[in-house]
Amino acid sequence: ILTPEGGVIDDVIVYQHSTEGVAGGPYTLICNAANHETVVSWLGNNVVGYPDISLIDFTTESVMIAVQGPDAGVIVDGISVGKGSPSTMRPFSSMPQPVKLKNVDSLVDVHIGRTGYTGEDGFEIIADANSGSALWDTLKTAGATPCGLGARDVLRLEAGLRLHGSDMDTSKSPLEAGLGRFVKMENHDFIGRKALEAQQARGLDKILVGFRLLGAGIPRHDHTLLKGTKQIGKVTSGTYSPSLDTGIGMGYVSLEYSTPGDHLNVNIRGRIVEVEIIELPFYHRHR
Repeated sequence: ILTPEGGVIDDVIVYQHSTEGVAGGPYTLICNAANHETVVSWLGNNVVGYPDISLIDFTTESVMIAVQGPDAGVIVDGISVGKGSPSTMRPFSSMPQPVKLKNVDSLVDVHIGRTGYTGEDGFEIIADANSGSALWDTLKTAGATPCGLGARDVLRLEAGLRLHGSDMDTSKSPLEAGLGRFVKMENHDFIGRKALEAQQARGLDKILVGFRLLGAGIPRHDHTLLKGTKQIGKVTSGTYSPSLDTGIGMGYVSLEYSTPGDHLNVNIRGRIVEVEIIELPFYHRHR
């Protein structure tokens, strides 16, 4: 979802459902929690003049629990009792599915999408808010281990997944954020298209890159990136990577400093540490 100037309002997932086997039924849009009010307002403003479109915000009446990792398919299959196995779903596909929940007599209908925000295989399960606690307990009993936001942030950064509000926002375009593959320019109109076409024509001034530290330290948001003593950018996300056993991060630099293999420096609370530009993602999961 873009501004007219091409900035990123939010990155969302849209599921298209079918009604009685006919494609083009209702859609479910999943936005980032922090951008909920902004996205709802944007949708409301842009459906004006389309009387056949109605919006239903069911955020507060629902819960979403993500099950991620190599055992996710076994765990979600284990609580599903409907036709078809979630583990056979294609990435970014979805299906309604009844599940058997702990200490709940009747089956509960949920919506399962094969996606997530970790770079690992997994699912996001949407259920009625009243079923949230039972779904959580059932998943734990089935073998799932609770994971905190800190662990999730390490996973998403190792996978090169951008975080809205840090790695992209309304001042950055999807082209600058390295997400051009998600922008369909051919035979398709959308808000912000003219701005992106103009940006493509003149060339990018800056681009998001990944880097790894060649010395000790952990880069954090807003730390300065340097070429020699010249400030050339800032870190947007950073952490310690258990998979690479070093600090990693992402940040925006001009194109002349964005080539994989180039060496820059990062200022970590007054200490200068050498970094190497590397291609994203930092880590590929085993398939």
